[in-house]
Order: sequence, then C-alpha cells, then structure tokens
Amino acid sequence: MNPSPASPAQANPKPNTHIYQAEYARRLNRVLDHIDQHLDASLELERLAEIAHFSRFHFHRVFAAWMGETLGDYARRRRLETAAWRLCCDMQASILDIALAYGFASGEAFARAFKIRFDCTPSQWRATRDERRVAQVSGAYQKRVRQDSNLSQVLSNPDQMNLKNLCEDDDSYQSFRKKLMEVNIVQLPAVHVAYQRYMGPYGAGVTKFWANKVAPWMQAYGLQDQICYGIGHDDPSVTAADKCRYDACITVPENFSPGTQANIKTLPGGAYAVAKFKGPATDINDAWMLLMREYLPASGMQCDDRPCFEQFSANSALDPQTGMFSCLLCVPVKAL
Repeated sequence: MNPSPASPAQANPKPNTHIYQAEYARRLNRVLDHIDQHLDASLELERLAEIAHFSRFHFHRVFAAWMGETLGDYARRRRLETAAWRLCCDMQASILDIALAYGFASGEAFARAFKIRFDCTPSQWRATRDERRVAQVSGAYQKRVRQDSNLSQVLSNPDQMNLKNLCEDDDSYQSFRKKLMEVNIVQLPAVHVAYQRYMGPYGAGVTKFWANKVAPWMQAYGLQDQICYGIGHDDPSVTAADKCRYDACITVPENFSPGTQANIKTLPGGAYAVAKFKGPATDINDAWMLLMREYLPASGMQCDDRPCFEQFSANSALDPQTGMFSCLLCVPVKAL
C-alpha cells in the first residue's frame, strides 16, 4: 500500500524567516563582540567562523553580506575608531602606545591609516578634541533654537555667530550643565544581561527599537520589572550613522535562556561616574557630550575601555504624561 501524498503544506513547509534572521543576527553579533574585545590581536577567520557556528569556507561572504563591508574592513574601521576615541579620552597615553594597543605594528602605520580614515593625523585629532565637542554640543542647541523660535538675523547667518557663546548663554544649557555637575563615583557590580542589538542612527531609531522589538520580547519572557541598560558602542561623530551599534540590555538570572532573539553577556563592574538625567529622550546625546566635556576634564578621572551605558527601570523610566525620560548615565572611569 502506497503512502498518501503529502499535502503542499507538509511537502514545502513555510520557513519562519523571522526566526532565521534573528539567529543569523545573534551569531554574527557574537563575532562583533569578539572583535571588539580583541582589537589588539590577530583575528583569524577560522576562529571567527567557529564563534558564529558558520562554515569557515563561506563565513567571509556571509559577514560581508550582513555587514555591508568585508571582515578586514570592519576590523580596521573598529581599530581606528576605538583608537580615535582613546586619543581624546586618555590624554596620558602616547600615540604610539595607543597604536600598539589596537593592533598597529608601528606609529607610522597607524598614522597613515588614521590619515586616510579621518583626514588628519592622530596628534591633530587629539589637539582639536575640545573644538569638536563644543561644535557637536553647540550644533544640537543651535538646531533646537532654530526649530523653536523665529530665525533672527544672527541665526540666519550661522557663520557670523559664536556657537560656543550661544550654547553657554542658553538658559536650558545652563540648567543642563548644573544638573550634570551632580556626579558621583560609584562602585557598580558586574551585571548578567540578555541583549538585542540595533544598528543604525541613534535617536528615534533606538526608541522604536525598544518599543517595537525589545518590549514585546521582555513581555513574552516576563522581564518587565527588570533593570535595563542601553549601550551606544559608537561615537556618532566618528562612526557613520548607519554603522552605529546600540545594545538594549535587560538584567537576567545566570541560568536564563534567551531564545533565538537575544544574546547573553556580562556588563563589567567597577568604578563609574554616575549622573542623573531627566528630560526628553532627544536630549540624551547632549547630556553625554556635556558630561564628557564638563565633568571628566575637571575630575581627575578618565574613561577606561569598559562601555558607557544608560541604566533605567523599564516600568518608570518614561513619564507618559510629560514624555520625560529618566535614567542614570554611567561612565567607566579610572584615575588620570
């Protein structure tokens, strides 16, 4: 007796593309994390393919298709961008020490690659640190003033104005600055988290990512009451907007299984400079810039290599009536 023919649904089951895509992202994000943790080392293709559980013969092509750049280009970009950040945050380290710390064989090789990427030398980049920070903060406030008021003759001719003075004379800036001076050095414990990664421009895209992807996942796993962390891995003044990475992290137990949508990692503990933030979510980048510009240079502290993050409660961070967002800005620090 011949078996009955399978129905079309049985013969060609519809693939769950959402699950497959999430699994690809989860595996490849493990590779990105590994690269960031080993920027000073040789990154062997076989080892990275093993971490991702992909065939080593096809991994390079899979990576390039997913990231939009080759594995070599990605690693080179991350080394240079991290070195650029270190040049501005660790003024005590020599340029040669930074070059060697991020996998460059010599100061000359580093300088050549840096010039190609940023169109200036490492020493010029370090020397103009404060000018870039002022321009970034001032630019944000200038844009806000333009949106919220009638354009004056001065604002209609931005080349004739002093952006630094506009920023520092603005009442909201001064209020912001005063709040951010209330910074405490706190010893934070290491935290076990599950995370999902967003890649793209910071701002509205991150807000939508939490609302549309992370929040439903938290609901499904009963994590609504857990403490959350937001980690922007890249400096948008250095990294192209579409390459910026952001991790939405939720505290979970050690034995937690996140399924296919998330990865697990540990946020390192230690000393952090912690400041309270309360305001529109669109002001968060300004707050980070002011914290780096105003507090750190006068504190006798400097950033170390651990990630900065925002810490907040999913239940109480956003006031639905006012739209105000509350969180702690946490900067990993060490002595100068």
